[in-house]
Amino acid sequence: MKYEVIIYWSEEDQAFIAEVPELAGCMADGDSKAEALANAEKVAAEWIETAKELGRPIPTPKGRPNFA
Repeated sequence: MKYEVIIYWSEEDQAFIAEVPELAGCMADGDSKAEALANAEKVAAEWIETAKELGRPIPTPKGRPNFA
């Protein structure tokens, strides 16, 4: 997956949360960082597939920012 993923611990959920900011509302959780990432990759693929089926635009991955 080429989209940025942000992973953090949620005390409220007692789980790691993985967010894909470029795909609105796309997030997943897991008991470990690795599990949260794997779940986010699955959810992101489903997000993209659904967007294609509905004819909605799919954001181009921004990739790593370049700084001067």
